[in-house]
Parts: sequence; structure tokens; C-alpha cells
Amino acid sequence: MPSLTDVMTADADLARAPGIRTMAAKGAAPEDAFVDWLCRMGDNCLVLGHRVSEWCGHSPVLEEDIALANTALDLIGQTQLWLGLAGEVEGKGRTADNLAYLRDAAQFRNVLLVERPNGDFGQTLMRQFLFDAWHMEMLRALQGSSDKRVAEIAAKAAKEVAYHLERSADLVIRLGDGTEESRARMQKALNQLWPYTGELFLGDAVDQALAEAGIAPAPDSLKAAWDRTVAEVMAEATLALPEGTFQHKGGKQGRHTEALGFILADMQFLQRAYPGGTW
Repeated sequence: MPSLTDVMTADADLARAPGIRTMAAKGAAPEDAFVDWLCRMGDNCLVLGHRVSEWCGHSPVLEEDIALANTALDLIGQTQLWLGLAGEVEGKGRTADNLAYLRDAAQFRNVLLVERPNGDFGQTLMRQFLFDAWHMEMLRALQGSSDKRVAEIAAKAAKEVAYHLERSADLVIRLGDGTEESRARMQKALNQLWPYTGELFLGDAVDQALAEAGIAPAPDSLKAAWDRTVAEVMAEATLALPEGTFQHKGGKQGRHTEALGFILADMQFLQRAYPGGTW
């Protein structure tokens, strides 16, 4: 894989764009915390990318089939960068492929939201929007990271995720403010997925270590901007924000729903059946 500097030199100026916070480095983060955090970023993209790819050939219209396939490809490409850097920092010879295909569910660090089943098209779009709104804020903040490699990955990924967010928000609005049935389905999707959004903003010792080192923002610092984006889109979509406060958690620490097991059984089959196989 080309070096990140070679791949993303053209995007480096984004890190200096107006409005992007610069996080001052206060010291090096513990290596194990850094690797864990990188796996969180990579696993979020990997699992959601696989979920979205499940629509390939099954979408309601050809245009959406192509758009979802491209979104999945973007996320898998970002996975390669995050997990590739995780393997580099870890220094044990593991590649992005090793981390993607040779870990069990309890070793994955993605949030529970991204492993939720696709459901109908409305549920898939709502899950995508709720994640995109967080992902965009995270990548904006990371462009001011004290670690140049992280900042470069974020600058590249931000260009792709800006499109993901624009598209998912537009479709949520169109379906929410559409027919009686489409609105009901979007409201149901929002109600079902809302209890999985809080984990995006829950910090732990890993997040604290990265924030103290200036590598990544504290998760709760992203919530205000996420709240504004979500509120604006839901208002235009004529959807009501749920009032419940209960939130599922545990994915970032390796405690997952059974859904992830089914994803990995599918995604990892070839590597498990033919260890070390290459194209």
C-alpha cells in the first residue's frame, strides 16, 4: 500500500481550512490505546461498509444500487487506511487484512449502531444518516490531530463522507416528507435506531488518552454539532425526535449484539476456509 503521504498530499490543505479545530499535543498516547482507537475508526467503516454492500443488486432502483455500492467502497477504502495504520502502530506485523478477517467478534471495536440489520430501505438510510452526521464531525476534528497520519486520513475521508452525509440527509428528508407510508417507515426507523446513537458520544479511558495526546477529540465534544445537524434534517423531514433517554453501549469495548457474528461469518468465510489465500 502506498504511503499515506503519497496518497493524500493533495488533501493536506484541508487540515488548515477555516473552522477546523487544531488539537494541541500534550504527550504521546499509550500505544495500546492508540491501536484500540484506530481499530474503532476502522471497524466502524468496515462493518457499516459490509452492511451497505448487502444492498448490491437488491436496491429499489438502479441509481440507489450504484450509490450504495459506491458508499460501501468508500467505507472499505477508509477501513484499509485506519486498520493499516493500526497494524503499523502495533508493530506486530498485522496488516489491515489480518485485522479485518482474523479477529473474532469480541475483538471488534465498532459501535453497535453500524451493525444493526439493514431492515427496509428507510431503516438503512436512517442508520446511514445518523452515522454520517457523527462521522463528518469526527473527521473535521481529526484534521487538526497532532498525529500527521491521522490528520491525512481524515482529510481524505472527509471528502467522501461529505457526499455520504449530503445524500443520506436528502433521502431522509424526501422520504420523511413524502407519502404517509414513507413517513411512517422513516419515523419507525428513527425510533428503533435512536437508542444506539448515544454510544457515539460516550468516552472511556481510550478516548481520554487520545484526547490528552491531542490525537482525537473527546467524543462528547462532537455531540452539540451532531444534535444541530440531526435536528435540522428531522425538522425538514417532518419527523419527531424520540424522547427516550436509554442508550445501548458496549460495542467500543467489544460487547456486541448477535448481528455482528452473522456479519463476520459472511465476511470472513473465505479467509477462514482458505487461510492465507490471496488473489
